[in-house]
Amino acid sequence: MLRLHVLLALGLCPLLAFASDPAPATPPAAPKPGAACVAGHFREFDFWVGQWDVYGPKGKLVGHSRIEKILGDCVIAEHWQGSGGSDGKSHNIYDALKQRWSQYWVDNSGMVLELHGGIEQGSMVLKGTSAAANGAAAAVQRITWTPQSDGRVRQLWETSTDNGTSWTTAFDGWYQTAGSPPPSAPAAG
Repeated sequence: MLRLHVLLALGLCPLLAFASDPAPATPPAAPKPGAACVAGHFREFDFWVGQWDVYGPKGKLVGHSRIEKILGDCVIAEHWQGSGGSDGKSHNIYDALKQRWSQYWVDNSGMVLELHGGIEQGSMVLKGTSAAANGAAAAVQRITWTPQSDGRVRQLWETSTDNGTSWTTAFDGWYQTAGSPPPSAPAAG
């Protein structure tokens, strides 16, 4: 009989040990998608979000652009429609691992452009290298977006074929709230 009590006691001891442990803690809730994208660097390019009419350097309407935040406010998506039939899209995101902004642009001419950078003196400055389709040397592309005091956004697109020693202006214009009267003067530098 003593053996039965000892065996029962030995057999229940491991079970009692488990019964005395507190229940495992509930795992923390997963972060809400996009929750990490609502502050800090992720907000630096918000000045570009909106519905825009886009004007060239001489005040001519060159297209329309809808810029919106998507994917839990983590990505800024551009939807471009040019007056001459061009159509393009870009996705822009702050890459927290690489600590820089990235833009991935594609359009209906087959152009692909990948740019990287960040805020410099209040402007978003993104750079990248584009390969020439005709076998010519690759060109460095630099696009700068600068918020203006009147609510517009100036976009200056420059190209360099000598690795950034000299720059040629490809486009210098501005984004203005869609439907508002066009200003009489080009964007200020």
